[in-house]
Amino acid sequence: MAGWVEKRGENTWRLNVPGGTDAEGKRKTYRKVIEATSERQAKKLLDLFSAEVQKGQYVEPSKLTFKEFAERWLTVSKANLAPKTLFRYRQLFESRIVPAMGHLKVEEIKPVHLLEFYKNLQEDGIRLDGRLGKLSERTILHHHRLISAIFQDAVEWQVIPYNPASRVKPPKVKKKRAAFYDDGQTFVLLEALEKEPLKYRVMVKLEIATGVRRGELMGLEWRDVDFEEGTIEVRQASQYLPGKGIFEKEPKNETSKRTISVPASVMSLLKEYRKEWLENRLKVGDLWQGSERLFVTWDGKPIHPDTVTSWFPKFLAKHGLPRITFHALRHTSASIIISQGTPLKNVSSRLGHSNISTTADIYGHSFKSVDREIADKLDTLFNGERKAGMKKPL
Repeated sequence: MAGWVEKRGENTWRLNVPGGTDAEGKRKTYRKVIEATSERQAKKLLDLFSAEVQKGQYVEPSKLTFKEFAERWLTVSKANLAPKTLFRYRQLFESRIVPAMGHLKVEEIKPVHLLEFYKNLQEDGIRLDGRLGKLSERTILHHHRLISAIFQDAVEWQVIPYNPASRVKPPKVKKKRAAFYDDGQTFVLLEALEKEPLKYRVMVKLEIATGVRRGELMGLEWRDVDFEEGTIEVRQASQYLPGKGIFEKEPKNETSKRTISVPASVMSLLKEYRKEWLENRLKVGDLWQGSERLFVTWDGKPIHPDTVTSWFPKFLAKHGLPRITFHALRHTSASIIISQGTPLKNVSSRLGHSNISTTADIYGHSFKSVDREIADKLDTLFNGERKAGMKKPL
């Protein structure tokens, strides 16, 4: 046994283990206060403590508060996080996590603290937007994942010995079926769309035709449109953040950089829109801001990504169509090509998913309906054989 024990209270002992030297070359002693009912028990714990020190597994208590450590974590992680993700992390961190546990030392936070925090997030009146009700399970899960990521790096940086979030079951999120229009509803939508301005007709039809993400659609430039090949190339996404404005970023993942074939009728509409776009540019003259984006403001600035999101529900209401989000048109596009028997790999590639399992998870219900159609077609075959009186070959 290396080290010694000191009695500090009725059932409190301090363990002392010498080991190595500090930055000034002085002998260093590692100390740890524990609870034990006897000196014998304390010495047994001392042996375990000494083994941790000798193996380099012991992490000295940190004086950093959770808020201080998380700020450092955000600074270090900034280079690897997308701007919107970093913005969202700061929102979660500053609005609820810091007020709840930011004052605690990093090593003081235990699983019970997190359980109490998640319970608080489930209470009515916790919302910051003034709306009634509690936070959704998915939003609570976002808090958990952020806290867990911070603590996991604290473990890897040897600030704490274990991740308390790993010992807490994350909130369960009920899977919601992706909302979308069926073929009939899509047809009605396209008919109603003919009464709208050309720019919005192009936005909606291009979205249904390609299934790109909203940011990818808003990030398209004319150099991304190949009229000869009938394709568009997804190279970037357009996003907006308060204080930063509208900016371009890399697509969501590497597989999101892709070339997508576009139906001839939609390409024809794009040509018509290109002509109108150039005419508007000539009218503006020197006031043009120089953007080559497909979708711009009157003076050539990139259009705000939320513009189409705000316009779309008003368009649906005006024409008495079922309410869905603009993002649901991406799901509509996927469901249409799945219903046509397109292989899962091709669907995944067209949507820009990082792996096939993501596509299967989101659109599993659509593949089930296709599977049902296959069974019905086989049933027709079997019934046809019976009616025709076909005999089995000898």
